[in-house]
Amino acid sequence: MRVSPQFLFLLFTAVLLAGCGFHLRGQAGMPFGTLYLDTANSATPFITELRRNLEANKVKLVSTAEQADVVLSIVSEIPSKQILSLGGSGRVTEFQLFFRVSLRAYDLKQQEWIPAEEIVMHRDFSYDDTKVMSKESEETLLYQSMRSDMVQQIVRRLSRAKPHAAVTITSP
Repeated sequence: MRVSPQFLFLLFTAVLLAGCGFHLRGQAGMPFGTLYLDTANSATPFITELRRNLEANKVKLVSTAEQADVVLSIVSEIPSKQILSLGGSGRVTEFQLFFRVSLRAYDLKQQEWIPAEEIVMHRDFSYDDTKVMSKESEETLLYQSMRSDMVQQIVRRLSRAKPHAAVTITSP
């Protein structure tokens, strides 16, 4: 049996990669097996995308907090828009879009995995009221992009999360 040089090269490359500890990004998994997603409104596009992304990372979503290793509480998600600049005639020329998510992750022993925090993303975009339809579409796309970025950021934080003992402050 004759072995081709291409096969030997592939075999050698595979052995080198396996030997050096190379792992595909995202293959390490989460430090917990089950998660309960506690939200005020579970029908938003953000929560839907977060669920899908967690399931893609092999996290089993359970229906009650008692069944979960970790509870991820999404306290709020707030998209907002602010005027960034006005033109000489007093018309808006730029907006700043914000997407805020307040969250906390903990287990049933009340150990914090991710302390209560607010993550804020923003994007600037120019506005022209002669192109209202296209600017509305651009705004929608920017919000979708921020939502996707926020989901990725939360999943990355969860993948690095570890339980921290609850801090109790006692007075003398």
